[in-house]
Amino acid sequence: MKWLSERITRFLNAERLKPGHPLSDLATLKRTTIPGDVILVEGVSRVSDVIRWVTLSPWTHAALSVGCLRDIRIPELRDQLSAHFDGPDDEPLLVESFLGRGTIVQPLATYEGYHLRMARPSGLKRADADRVVAYAISRIGAPYDVRQIFDLLRFLFPWFILPKRWRSSLFARNSGTATKTVCSTMIAQAFGQVQFPILPLVVRQDGGLRFYRRNPKLCTPSDFDYSPYFEIIKYPLLDQRGYDAIDWHAMSELDEGQQGLYVDLEYTASILDLPEGKD
Repeated sequence: MKWLSERITRFLNAERLKPGHPLSDLATLKRTTIPGDVILVEGVSRVSDVIRWVTLSPWTHAALSVGCLRDIRIPELRDQLSAHFDGPDDEPLLVESFLGRGTIVQPLATYEGYHLRMARPSGLKRADADRVVAYAISRIGAPYDVRQIFDLLRFLFPWFILPKRWRSSLFARNSGTATKTVCSTMIAQAFGQVQFPILPLVVRQDGGLRFYRRNPKLCTPSDFDYSPYFEIIKYPLLDQRGYDAIDWHAMSELDEGQQGLYVDLEYTASILDLPEGKD
């Protein structure tokens, strides 16, 4: 059965061509990311399509920024990370979980050409960020839990329309193997080490607020986007002088397939015949 599992994994991980017009400025993202940031990825593989359909979100993968090797203050963690990455010590690194590869470390530059977004935990203390990173590094080498994808899918369906054997087992006491993980579950568990909230249940009672931790196995990449405890930071490809410094080009330069998607500057100017505004 191993050969069948490997073939299915290769099939699910097969990627379509990345869009030729990335929306994110990776160079700026590399300069500004800090340990503890969550990088959200709009994937282009078949398994990404499954996650997109299950979660109803374009964000199909999440990775945790652990910083550069030279910036890791704890020698033991730096040694552990360098055992899995032999590149330059000033390269921003991510710890992430992949189907067929388990939890690995790779450079942020891997996502050149992808649509990315950064979710930064608001007010996370440096010492706690170190603990979050330490947990993620400790998970390197853990296998990927494919079952959790299907458990999540089953959990989203009303339980009464499914046979009992198909119902979600996410809350069963001994569900799955504790050493297995998926991308967003690993990150949720890392933030759980410092009790940092992602999407907790908050109940108003007796004039106060009661917080309840959500099962990390239910965490999806989109949760970091929705969470009010994470600041969403985008790095668009935009001239630093501002939008009014953009040099718009003519539609005629595009191929036939693209021309129907874009318009010329003269077209938009003709829609609103208004006097030019003043600063």
